[in-house]
Amino acid sequence: MSSATDVTDANFEEIVINSGETIMVDFWAEWCGPCRQVGPILDQIAAENSDKIKIVKLNVDDNPQMAMKYQITSIPAMKVFKGGEVVKTVIGAKPKPAIEADLAEFLA
Repeated sequence: MSSATDVTDANFEEIVINSGETIMVDFWAEWCGPCRQVGPILDQIAAENSDKIKIVKLNVDDNPQMAMKYQITSIPAMKVFKGGEVVKTVIGAKPKPAIEADLAEFLA
């Protein structure tokens, strides 16, 4: 089971937008195989870099407002927020080294 916090349309602003932390939102769905592949990788990255980045999950089926607002057209999609703004988007399931490379500026 994932250690990531689940965010919803209702608490997205409070947890992600108003946070002073760097937060990566994993937009996913139950039925999405690649999302299930990337989940454990994100959990590892979050555990290893808990002082640098926080990873949360948003189920796009249960929370269509945020999925629409951030124009999520394919999943898995991961967006990094800093100061309430999207500063990086990562699309698709990738191996851990590739995701770490995408996030290098936030993990340094």
